[in-house]
Amino acid sequence: MKNFNVILMKKKINYEIEGTGDTIVLLHGFLESLEIWDYYSENLSKEYRVVRIDLPGHGKSDVINSVHTMELMAEAVKTVLDKEGVNKCIMAGHSMGGYTTLAFAEQYPEYLKGLVLFHSAAHADSEEVKKNRDRMVKLVEQDRLGFINNFIPGLFAPDNIKRFSKEIDNLKNSAAQTSKKAIVAALKGMKERTEKISLLKNITIPVIYIIGKEDSRIPTDVALKQAALPNRCSVLLLGDVGHMGYIEAKDETLKALKCFANQLFS
Repeated sequence: MKNFNVILMKKKINYEIEGTGDTIVLLHGFLESLEIWDYYSENLSKEYRVVRIDLPGHGKSDVINSVHTMELMAEAVKTVLDKEGVNKCIMAGHSMGGYTTLAFAEQYPEYLKGLVLFHSAAHADSEEVKKNRDRMVKLVEQDRLGFINNFIPGLFAPDNIKRFSKEIDNLKNSAAQTSKKAIVAALKGMKERTEKISLLKNITIPVIYIIGKEDSRIPTDVALKQAALPNRCSVLLLGDVGHMGYIEAKDETLKALKCFANQLFS
């Protein structure tokens, strides 16, 4: 595994590469870092080149702006791929990473061979959700660590919170390294994101939706309706799983991603 960084708008974007061959790009979600993909990179890199990126303000990447739009994050991803000479890849994004993946697909479709939406979706925030984002910003500004500690357990299915207590503590400790400025920039960027429903209707590459039946962030019925839009779309519907299938159903989701890559790169 090798660690690198690239400069975008005079700011550092951190990323890691493991393995050789066709490329799989893994994008983390809100309050996460490229480290969430350790298990995936270790396994997938036996057959593929795995590129993991710390999105702006997360992990070891710098804050770029007061608002990190999904388009700005997609530009950061493109900057990494261009530096590494990647002109075709499968891109998988968890939650906010999925929003970034969709923004990337809209702006730079020629780079993509397929995309995977890990507990993510193509609709924009409703007015109610936008108001909730604003409330989150205020909470972060008042008590950043308190917000993190309350937010993360709620991403898991209720019955999984005790089961994955160690993983939850690790996520909290990692998220605690994310600055107030970075958290606010991401929240504002997600609030401003535009819908990508029309993109899904017209997309020509294969798509996978990974859906948790107990996901408190992306309702199952909403995700299933969107999964019906692309011309070629597979669905992995996970029972007893919330928003964190890469932890709650680690082996099943890894298998789905590996099969998807094997099909597209065979």
